[in-house]
Amino acid sequence: MNTALPDVPEVRVVGLPQLTSGFDLVERLDLDMHLKVHGPLEPLAGEQLARLAQAVSLRGRGGAGFPFAKKLRAVAEAAIRRGVRPVVVVNGSEDEPACRKDTVLINRAPHLILDGALLVAEALGARTLIVGVTRDSTEASMQAALAERGLTNRRNAPLRARVQRNPVRMVTGESSALIRSADGGPPKPPGRKVRASDSGVGGAPTLLSNAETFAQLAVAARTGPERFCRTGLHDEPGTILLTLSGAVARPMVLEVPSGVPLRYVLQLAGAPPLPQGVLTGGYHGKWLDGVGAQDAIVSRASLEACGGALGAGAILPIGPDTCPLGESLKVAQWLASESAGQCGPCYLGLPAAARGLEDVLNGGGPTALEALREVTRAVKRRGACKHPDGSAAFIESSISAFTDDLAAHVLGAGCGRPVRGVLPLHTQAPASAAPSGKRLAVDWTLCQGHGLCADIAPELLQLGPDGFPTVAEAAVPRYSEANAVRAVRRCPALALRIEEDPAATPPRPVLPPALPPGRSRARR
Repeated sequence: MNTALPDVPEVRVVGLPQLTSGFDLVERLDLDMHLKVHGPLEPLAGEQLARLAQAVSLRGRGGAGFPFAKKLRAVAEAAIRRGVRPVVVVNGSEDEPACRKDTVLINRAPHLILDGALLVAEALGARTLIVGVTRDSTEASMQAALAERGLTNRRNAPLRARVQRNPVRMVTGESSALIRSADGGPPKPPGRKVRASDSGVGGAPTLLSNAETFAQLAVAARTGPERFCRTGLHDEPGTILLTLSGAVARPMVLEVPSGVPLRYVLQLAGAPPLPQGVLTGGYHGKWLDGVGAQDAIVSRASLEACGGALGAGAILPIGPDTCPLGESLKVAQWLASESAGQCGPCYLGLPAAARGLEDVLNGGGPTALEALREVTRAVKRRGACKHPDGSAAFIESSISAFTDDLAAHVLGAGCGRPVRGVLPLHTQAPASAAPSGKRLAVDWTLCQGHGLCADIAPELLQLGPDGFPTVAEAAVPRYSEANAVRAVRRCPALALRIEEDPAATPPRPVLPPALPPGRSRARR
């Protein structure tokens, strides 16, 4: 049974705290306590700030790991070239079920994030600051933090600051989706790839980075590069925030210096002594097998060298008592349900990949495995955002990390272990993936195998080797309603129809028959 993580799990630290300083004193550092713990912060000029970020090798902590100094200079150059004020956006949209580090920071140390964001806004001459969130707790904490600093969204304010609330969806955390929603559009990727540093919120050059990135910048600005680099590795200095869940006794957010052995981190969280595998980087990350996890250290370079990924900082071990491919299938199905429903590789390819992995686990043999590999190859580098790429990479990593289990499923009757659901998932499906209450039904007495239905609605119907649909009925999610209607209208044999789905429609209560006037029911 998958268990959702709380917004603010237990927080621990290895060594001296930097991002989590003061967490042992209070649950949330308001502005007064923040200044007592961290002290005041002096503004820096644009090039000074860029040199600082470069000296401490600061990279984005949201998953992509883009050098912050390079992003800062790109926004400054675009703003000067175009003669417009840039915009600063903090991405606190942590919507992956296995990630809580940014949520913890926003809930417990919001002013450390704002310190970094305001440093950037001052250095760039920005007059707009937007903080993207997706949870009730993070919205409340950040709204309170803005009020504590006297920051508002009034038109005449020297810096207009506001919180942008979006729904909890995997795709809403994508940078272009956050920018689109900040402009008043739907919180979905726009389908065209434009660098935010050139054209972001309102068409202005926009510096968008992850919440932890701004907090790290604030720490470095206070300590200076020399002191900051005394912690951690020389090429990846400082600390790293990790979210540990999965098969652990104590799910937690952990602040560690870079370079700490991964096995020590797992031990602190109460993971199995010899985990079967460790998912690194979250659900767009990669699996390490048990041997690789023993050799890895917590750093971007080390995890990549071992075949893993730092990604969004999520670490999820699984024990030897569960089927690793079955656990991966549950995640793959969830990733498919998180589609924005607006590009083929995502809303068609990801469900097909999840079905392909399910076919492999159900004994589909080498043919099913090769079909799965073809689907994942076709999905990559063709989507409107990075969701299809990350999801395909996760599936590819799953079938390459657990070769023994894969062989047992492909060539035999399976590994024999149950699926325990140790990887956390959201229990509520997104609205677009929710059932519409309709189903697409095939009338076999009329169907002639023209195949148009599978061309129009491939996410609902597929053709078998005989050229006919492989199912007689298919539930229609909301994002496929238009395709289902189109398939019905274009069927040459009139063999398709849309009808109510009994499984999605609650039964109506049975009422007693009406009595003639003047009659009443006797009480028993």
